[in-house]
Amino acid sequence: MAKGKRKLEVVHLVCAETGDMNYTLRRKTGGEKLKVKKYSPRLRKHTLHNEKRK
Repeated sequence: MAKGKRKLEVVHLVCAETGDMNYTLRRKTGGEKLKVKKYSPRLRKHTLHNEKRK
């Protein structure tokens, strides 16, 4: 039997301080929104990034 295709969506990580979209991810649909500390090139430090779906 053939496997079904996985449902993936494109998600952007947006800096909470500057509003820049610095990272993109492909992840499974559903689940709760990500909140991750990532590097912000504009501020040159690690800041909180929130998930934004396009």
